[in-house]
Amino acid sequence: MDGTADETDDPPDTPAIRAIGAIGIAHQVRTIDRPTSLEDAATKLDVDPERLLKTLVVRRGPDDHLLVVIPGARRMDWPKLREHLGVSRISLPEADAAQAVTGYERGTITPFGTRTPLPVIVDASIAGAGTVTIGGGAHGVSLRLDADVLLEALHRSGDVEVVAVT
Repeated sequence: MDGTADETDDPPDTPAIRAIGAIGIAHQVRTIDRPTSLEDAATKLDVDPERLLKTLVVRRGPDDHLLVVIPGARRMDWPKLREHLGVSRISLPEADAAQAVTGYERGTITPFGTRTPLPVIVDASIAGAGTVTIGGGAHGVSLRLDADVLLEALHRSGDVEVVAVT
């Protein structure tokens, strides 16, 4: 592979790809060589970093986690998220704890096909954003789809809120 995105008729088998396939939402699976940074991934996928979405695992309390989806080029506004959740403390769990909850290594986490069903908060800036790319559950694997179709898929698969958190 030359490092650029490859659409494949024989996608890798990840829980995320199986989960979105089961929902029946239109999407493309894209594969690239493992990226070294957000900018590298955006270049290889030929997508604006603002439309390359990242999924973060957030710990609200013992055995209480949720996922937050934000544009890759943005930082989460922790005070906004705490206020929305009505809590005074939240944190990012250690990599092994995030993997235990989601089934995914850090850098591959996606809201689809998680080991444990988790609530999802999607940054409001994503709604209506057009074509976006989100992790596909393995390094170098992503799902490309319309942002509103993504929101529909997340609503079909579980507890989702669209909130300004960046």
